[in-house]
Amino acid sequence: MKSSTLQTALVAITIGMLSSCSPKKIELGPNPFITHMYTADPSAHVWDDGRLYVYASHDIDPPRGCDLMDRYHVFSTDNMKDWTDHGEILNSHQVTWSTQPGFMWAPDCAYKDGTYYFYFPHPENENWGWSWQIGVAVSKSPATGFTVLDKPVQGEGISGHCMIDPCVFVDDDGKAYLFNGGCGRCVMAPLKDNMVELAAPATEVQGLENFHEGAWVHKYKGKYYLSYPDNTDGANNMCYAMSESIYGPWKSMGIFLASGEKGSGTIHGSIVEYKGEWFVFYHNKALSGRDELRSICVEKLEYNPDGTIKPVKQH
Repeated sequence: MKSSTLQTALVAITIGMLSSCSPKKIELGPNPFITHMYTADPSAHVWDDGRLYVYASHDIDPPRGCDLMDRYHVFSTDNMKDWTDHGEILNSHQVTWSTQPGFMWAPDCAYKDGTYYFYFPHPENENWGWSWQIGVAVSKSPATGFTVLDKPVQGEGISGHCMIDPCVFVDDDGKAYLFNGGCGRCVMAPLKDNMVELAAPATEVQGLENFHEGAWVHKYKGKYYLSYPDNTDGANNMCYAMSESIYGPWKSMGIFLASGEKGSGTIHGSIVEYKGEWFVFYHNKALSGRDELRSICVEKLEYNPDGTIKPVKQH
């Protein structure tokens, strides 16, 4: 065999071996990926069992409005195509510290020392717009057995008018931080080790341009990212900001996921890494055509070399 022919053969063998060793890219199924019920506000997490879990709010059909959101469900997958509905984990009638049913809006979940903490916004009384609290339910399982604690998260600055949409970010050192807010205002505070009390009063997050609600925090290559819906009339877009510190300062980077023609009046999302790839979860009205009946969707997310997020298109 000639030298050039041998080199070509060796290169082909090497490429084939590298290709066979490369991790297989995840293929997404159609959007929305939950179609047997209406869901919104997806909070995605990957736990130690290797599955990806999505904690979502529930738009009840027929719709009545924002007060008829109730009965949280959890969904999970190990391939991003086949999803398991683990059923209802919590409803508003189980919240003993509240006299107001319904209004079970965008939730989140966190894990620490063998316990899963499910956080949800809920009004304390009939004056619902001004009495928001952040409730907590706990379980030893990620998708079953949640019990509501007899009081909401304790601390200064996270309750009251428009204080909705909790996001609990657990950093690499195990310290946890609560972000929440709405109506153009976002606050954050460190949590104590018990995950149900603030370690310091909440402070306002600075540098978020056109913030509406639904803060979500993740970390990529040492940088912190805060994604959120903007205030675009008719249909919000997903924007993000970056920081070198969990406490900021935050630099707004603009829109990375436009609401588009499928968009509902709101958009609310989360970003998570799974099996070496990154994904953004969000909701739209593609299934129903109605703002009050939303459905959760997912897209792949990629970063530029400088750490900025590449624009994402809905499929």
